[in-house]
Amino acid sequence: MISIVVFIVVFVAGTAFFTLNVFKVRRNILLGKEIDRKDNPSERLKLMTLVALGQKKMFERPIPAVLHLFLYVAFIITQIELIEIVCDGVLGSHRMFRPSLGGFYTFLVSFIEILSVLAFIGTIAFLSRRNLLKVPRLVKSELNGWPKLDANFILLGEITLICFIFMMNGADEVLYNNGWSHASESKGSFGLAISSHLGPLLFGGMSESTLHIIERIGWWGHLSMVFGFLNYLPYSKHFHILLAFPNVYFSNLLAKGKFTNLESVTNEVKLMFDPSAAVPPSDGAPMRFGVKDVTDLTWKQLLDSYTCTECGRCTSSCPQNITGKLLSPRKIMMDTRDRLMEVGKNMDANNGEFKDDGKSLLGDYISSEELWACNTCNACVQQCPVNIDPLSIILDMRRYLVMEQSAAPTELNMMFTNIENNGAPWQFSQADRLKWKDE
Repeated sequence: MISIVVFIVVFVAGTAFFTLNVFKVRRNILLGKEIDRKDNPSERLKLMTLVALGQKKMFERPIPAVLHLFLYVAFIITQIELIEIVCDGVLGSHRMFRPSLGGFYTFLVSFIEILSVLAFIGTIAFLSRRNLLKVPRLVKSELNGWPKLDANFILLGEITLICFIFMMNGADEVLYNNGWSHASESKGSFGLAISSHLGPLLFGGMSESTLHIIERIGWWGHLSMVFGFLNYLPYSKHFHILLAFPNVYFSNLLAKGKFTNLESVTNEVKLMFDPSAAVPPSDGAPMRFGVKDVTDLTWKQLLDSYTCTECGRCTSSCPQNITGKLLSPRKIMMDTRDRLMEVGKNMDANNGEFKDDGKSLLGDYISSEELWACNTCNACVQQCPVNIDPLSIILDMRRYLVMEQSAAPTELNMMFTNIENNGAPWQFSQADRLKWKDE
């Protein structure tokens, strides 16, 4: 009974804390401005199935794609075993599904073990790529400090989780061999693909009490790692595990490179051409042209920032970054998320109200030099495995610089002046435009 009570307390507390943090993330995302992404549901479902579930864009780089697939499939399938662990914890049973499922149970757990071994291989490979091989996109300056620690922490956690799984299954296999298992008093073998060999090799010859302790350490360790990982997700880049699906579903279905007009600008132009036009309702606050802080972004752009897994495919494909410019699309998304989380903490500390902290996304996190380095080629958008759009944030922040700060580069200001005076980007009057044909 003590074990059941402890399990229920851990389960309820872990689930409640995770739910609380999910609602905080949801609140932060909804600080963004409204944007309609409810059109074409069938096309969106198809896109989500191919890109988020099917990992379609990952396979443009086969080696990391296969390694990621090991972890991805193992993560999904092992949730089946987690269902049994939860049921055993609540009811005080042990491998409760085994009697009813019989040989299929053995197949299922064996399949999970094989996936766990593949996930172990993938995890070791990812650790090596980050810390030994130092793949260029994984050692950029924006990953220094917490981002690098976060990535390594999760990978080491996955290895620990896999070790707990084999401790649990391996010790239970030896217990069952000797007729000591909670699952049955009869002797035999579970017949698991890995543990039926690994268990006797590691734990054979140990006493019954020692084996029970090892099996319980594996069981509670597995459970603790799952709930620890679950509640760590909202603080980590690995929240993309949950957010990738809605993020891809709400992707921009317009052609890449197609600009959208700012509603605030459109309304102003309408009033200029037609003074009798209806003035849009206002809450008293002046309309902002473009983006200065995260609350000026749309909720989809903020969802993008939380979904970013910092893989760096966008930055490694960015021609400006490759040629040494300051721009890194990954950093744009990381900075947006960091600022949004800072705003959220500010609201938590002030009873849900944001108290002006004198900071903004533009200037304190992202510099104008980064923004103007972008050549709007859309390589970053094309390469993202979960359809994140750093370019939309860059363009909206540029709009603010131009339309509110008049802080465009000299070359653009010259073009603006020519358009205003000559009706074209070139420094020729309209009367002289056709002189070239007389040359």
